[in-house]
Amino acid sequence: MIALASGGLSLVIWLGLVLAHGGFWLARERDANDQPRDPAEWPDVVAIVPARDEAEVIGRAIASLRAQDYPGRFHVILVDDSSSDDTANIARAASGAHPLDIVTGRQLAPGWTGKLWAVAQGVEHAGPAPHYLWLTDADIAHEPDTLRTLVARGEAGRLTLVSLMAELRCTSLAERALIPAFVFFFQMLYPFGRVNRPNGPGAAAGGCMLVRRDALAAAGGIAAIRTALIDDCTLGALLKKQGPIWLGLTHRSHSIRAYDDAGVIAAMISRSAYAQLGYSPLMLLGTVIGLALVYGAPPVLALAGTGWAQIAGATAWLLMAISFQPMLRFYRRSPVWGIALPLIAAFYAGCTLLSAWQHMRGRGGMWKGRAQATGTL
Repeated sequence: MIALASGGLSLVIWLGLVLAHGGFWLARERDANDQPRDPAEWPDVVAIVPARDEAEVIGRAIASLRAQDYPGRFHVILVDDSSSDDTANIARAASGAHPLDIVTGRQLAPGWTGKLWAVAQGVEHAGPAPHYLWLTDADIAHEPDTLRTLVARGEAGRLTLVSLMAELRCTSLAERALIPAFVFFFQMLYPFGRVNRPNGPGAAAGGCMLVRRDALAAAGGIAAIRTALIDDCTLGALLKKQGPIWLGLTHRSHSIRAYDDAGVIAAMISRSAYAQLGYSPLMLLGTVIGLALVYGAPPVLALAGTGWAQIAGATAWLLMAISFQPMLRFYRRSPVWGIALPLIAAFYAGCTLLSAWQHMRGRGGMWKGRAQATGTL
């Protein structure tokens, strides 16, 4: 009886996710679709790149910004957040003859996460002149037409925020196994189709965010989200109160940070997973139970169950595998990975538990030597 109830509930959940959850799994929201026409005038844009010990990747990131074919005025600011390596010099060399403002970051202010403190200093340095601020990470490289397409979409829709989920590196075995699921789960939490509707939730992808400067100022600036570990989605929710936003997948922006083994990916996930749950032990318990029911029960029942419980489990597992296919195609991975989604979800559940454990030890939100989780969102 318990097996049948578990199988039936899992199947109902997957039917709801596939049929009535904003079509999140279809991966239809892409910047290559329905590209708006160029605006009559190209507004001023300033890119802000926070960087802390990014010598390995900053050269490619800055070079990609300098290669933008943007017709309007475009300037780049790098905020060097107390780097102990050669980040600033490599960035300067990569910029070549193009002007690059390098701001030496001030000591981290109390109550701020490191990245947002750096971004805030970049916004301050940019001043009131630019119409848009392009917030992009030190480990993201962009195709030359990226900024043009961002601004065209922002101007056409009068958007307060245009954000692209950068294509994450998917080369090593660990990346091939775990990275497509990262984006799949993100879309499950924040269905892009709903985010892009006027009455939907707010969200964004932090590697590439074009922000209208006046909307950011009206929302209270970066200071309004200064404690947020999940700063992109927090900023997306904040700016949606000021006007419409747009979030989509892209092949134009690429993450160039390597995640060569599962341990590095686990560290990336655990940095903010518990923050997503509001640092709540009850939410953590509910999440683990929910993951076991949604991802664990279907394969167990399909392989070891009998009768209707086995049928329900097998059908739920099939729906799970099918829903993963569009994201696997986006990342050019084998469809067979869809069968392994329960095991991948178990890895993510373990990372969530690790995140809670790190937080309890006072090491939550660890990034570049800083434990940044404060216990509040």
